[in-house]
Amino acid sequence: MRCSIQSIGLAAALLASAVSAQTFQRLGTCPTLGCVFPPDQADFLAGQYFDIRLEVHAPKNGSEAIGLPPDEKFTFTIARGNETAKPVTEFFKLEEPKLEKWNFTWYEDLFAKDAKQPSVVDVTSKAYRRVALYEPGEYTATLSYNNGSTTTATWLVRDLVEERKAKNIIFFIGDGMTTNMITAARLIGHKTINGKYQSLMQLDKFPVLGHQMTHSIDSFITDSANSASALYTGHKSSVNALGVYADSSKNPFDDPKVETIAEIFHRLTGGLVGIVSTAFIADATPAALTAHTRDRNQYGHVVDTFLNGITNYTWTKWDGPDVLFGGGAEQFYNSTLGGKTYQDKDYYEEFAKKGYKIVLNNTQLQAASSNEKTLGIFSTSVMSKWLDRNVYKVNLNQTLSPTGDKTAALDQPGLKEMTLKAIDILHNRAGDKGFFLMSEAASIDKMMHVLDYDRALGELLELDDTVKATVKKIQDLGCEKETLILVSSDHGHGFDVMGSVDTKYFAAQKEDRKKRNAVGVYQNSGLSQYTNTGNLTYTDSNFPSNWSPRYTLFQGLMADPDRRETWSVHKDGPRKPAAELVKDSGDVYVNPKDGQGGLLLNGTLPLSDEQGVHSLTDVAVFAQGPCQETFGGVYNSIDIFFKMAECFGLARGKA
Repeated sequence: MRCSIQSIGLAAALLASAVSAQTFQRLGTCPTLGCVFPPDQADFLAGQYFDIRLEVHAPKNGSEAIGLPPDEKFTFTIARGNETAKPVTEFFKLEEPKLEKWNFTWYEDLFAKDAKQPSVVDVTSKAYRRVALYEPGEYTATLSYNNGSTTTATWLVRDLVEERKAKNIIFFIGDGMTTNMITAARLIGHKTINGKYQSLMQLDKFPVLGHQMTHSIDSFITDSANSASALYTGHKSSVNALGVYADSSKNPFDDPKVETIAEIFHRLTGGLVGIVSTAFIADATPAALTAHTRDRNQYGHVVDTFLNGITNYTWTKWDGPDVLFGGGAEQFYNSTLGGKTYQDKDYYEEFAKKGYKIVLNNTQLQAASSNEKTLGIFSTSVMSKWLDRNVYKVNLNQTLSPTGDKTAALDQPGLKEMTLKAIDILHNRAGDKGFFLMSEAASIDKMMHVLDYDRALGELLELDDTVKATVKKIQDLGCEKETLILVSSDHGHGFDVMGSVDTKYFAAQKEDRKKRNAVGVYQNSGLSQYTNTGNLTYTDSNFPSNWSPRYTLFQGLMADPDRRETWSVHKDGPRKPAAELVKDSGDVYVNPKDGQGGLLLNGTLPLSDEQGVHSLTDVAVFAQGPCQETFGGVYNSIDIFFKMAECFGLARGKA
């Protein structure tokens, strides 16, 4: 039985009040003064590389101060099962690393923050790099410090069968996508007659459906960085952290690292890796496959890790992904064009030096050979949305060219075009080694943040259309029996549809209270007007043929900033519902340029938040192909990693 055993002795009694802190924590997963990373309850794949970080804290003030100096002679032991515990250096056959020292500050609560009274903590620490556990079972890791206090972590190496069942895995991530959003997308993209859909989404046709829990390691609401890390490493982490356990050091790159599914797959099998996203490619979800830092905003570092592996840290040979497609050119062209890159290098040149074909628009993408490693960057920042590429095309001039010449990016591929080309390249180049492809519909999340629900649902329907095309592609290639296709999310947003809105009646009312009568609920919700009988605009696909019907969806939630709602499509580009009226004030109000004539709604978020936020909801997992049966049921987000690793046969029970 796995149980959590925490600090014993003097420190425990004095920490009771601090441990209950919510808004602020001294250090996530470290409620005692002795910190072990990976912490208690960590799970490992046999043979997965990871780092160990030990920290002993000596608070100098605040409720935790116990009047002890920093402990420089702490010890750490590890035991497997009932075996005798051994010092960590003997257990892993390592040299003792040097002792590190630093200090940091934190606020114990909101009152301390308002009063600008931080608590100061002195730290002594050691880090043991690039270790692995090879034998399945439970391990007990014990940190002894402060003359009798201990922190004990129980680790589990999962006992997985080392048998490769899938040659390829294609993992689609609908960032921020929830079941409620899928339901709304189905409603506007597919026609019903007397309550029965006449067509279904591709997701509806998957043979296996599961649900995964998305909690962060030290908070119950996650962001895209640590949620993606959980999916890719099997280890929980803290908000903003990529492939590491967040420590308290000042260096954002020295946190204890954990090997990802892409790194393990490439190291053990030589298989190829592909990364596709409609975000800027250094964004959290694609970044988490190769980057290892507690600060997701280290974009230049992220791009360098795509190409070279972990910056200034070698734990395995990394040849770079064979496919890297997305936006974010400003992390590729250097400062001469206004970009911001690692060491101010031109990363188009850096990738080209290592044999990559560089493509910068959809025309070049479609013409590119499927026999070359390919870097495709198609815009600065986030790529244009499906709705703007296909319906309100005038908005394409809002996205700039990846060349850095400040012209509009008018020839961008969509998620489907990028994904299908990625499959061609990976299939042609991988041979018997197989491939792992992650493809992200990033702007489901980004449009939910700005409450632009129409664009979010358009992105979701584009994901479904891409999955549909991928299923056919895999069948045409004759490898459906050896390719696992997964579709899931990293987290959710609070969202639902509660009825309809008569936008004509809504616009005619002068008083806010009268505008509310335009909302139709229950029997007054009526039927969807987004589709027509032919749905002829988009051949062999299911997208709305009318994005601005009279009767729209009454949709949203109340985890929002102050804003005005019209419940109508924003034809002039992605929405900005709230903004600072006084620059750098940190005080956000309704954006006076948004939702004019709409209903004024008071927000519920902190006054500095101008966007909606993530939610706790479990998210769906759709599976088709070898190992599909293992993805049914309800489980933790980390289990996605272990299920993929087992399907790839990556568990190594020996050194």
